[in-house]
Amino acid sequence: MKLIRCLLTENDCYRTKRTIQPKGVMVHSTGADNPNLRRYVQPVKGGDGDYAALMALLGWNKNGNHWNRPGLDVCVHGFIGRLADGSIASVQTLPWNHRGWHAGTGTSGGSANNTHISFEICEDALTDPAYFKTVYREAVELTALLCKEYGLNPLADGVVICHSEGYRRGIASGHADVEHWFPRQGKSMDDFRRDVAAALAPKPEPEPDPDPKPDPEEDDEMTYYKTLDEVPEYYRPTVEKLVEAGALKGTAEDVLNVSEDFCRTMTVLDRMGKLD
Repeated sequence: MKLIRCLLTENDCYRTKRTIQPKGVMVHSTGADNPNLRRYVQPVKGGDGDYAALMALLGWNKNGNHWNRPGLDVCVHGFIGRLADGSIASVQTLPWNHRGWHAGTGTSGGSANNTHISFEICEDALTDPAYFKTVYREAVELTALLCKEYGLNPLADGVVICHSEGYRRGIASGHADVEHWFPRQGKSMDDFRRDVAAALAPKPEPEPDPDPKPDPEEDDEMTYYKTLDEVPEYYRPTVEKLVEAGALKGTAEDVLNVSEDFCRTMTVLDRMGKLD
C-alpha cells in the first residue's frame, strides 16, 4: 500500500473540527468514470503538506472541481485511485478520527458519519479487471491498517461495510456503492471483509532449515593452505605433527587443503599440550 497525506483543509467539513471515536470503516466509490486522484484531491498553498511535492504526485486538476475548497457538503477521510504517473495510491484527506460527511442520514435517523471512517475508491468504467484488482487490494490494505489502528474486528457485524449496506442498516443515504461494482469483478463485501481479516492475521514464522547450508560468502572469505609449504611458519610445527601422527592426511598426496581457522585452533591446543 502507498499512503499519502493531503488533508482537505479548505473543505467546510474539515473546518468543523468535530471528532468521533471510530467504530468501523465504510467503503464508498465515486460513481463517476474518472480513476484519477487529482479529480478529488488537490493541495492548497499554505495548507497541509509540501504543495509542490503533492502536486507532482497528484497532478493538476485544471477544472478546479476538487474537494479541497469551501461550499461542498461532502468530505471523506481518504481516496484510492491513480496518481499522475498512473500508479495506485491511497490519500488521507481528513484525520482518521474527524467526523466526515460521507454517509448522509439513514432511514433510522442515524448516520455512519458519527461512527465510521470513510474512503472513496475512484471508479473507472467498471470493466477493467486489472484496475479493479489493484484498487481492491489497496482498499483491503487501507482498511486493515485502520482496523489495526483502532482495534476493530473486520468480521464483526457492522464494522466494515459499504455505503449500500449502510443504507440497508438505516445509517446511510440510498446509494448503490460498492455493490454495483464489486460483483462485476467477482467480489462481494463478504469477500472484502475476509480479505481484510486475512491481511490482519499474524504471519507464520518460517520453518527453520533442518540442514542449513554454509554461507557461500563466508566460505569465499576463508583462507586455505593447499600444501604444507603454504602453511605459515607459526602454524607449521603443529600441522607437521598432525601429518606425522596420521591425524591429517589431506585429500591427495601432498594436498592438505587446511583452513587458517583449523590451523589456529590446532596450534592453540598443541601449545596447551593437548596434542601430545
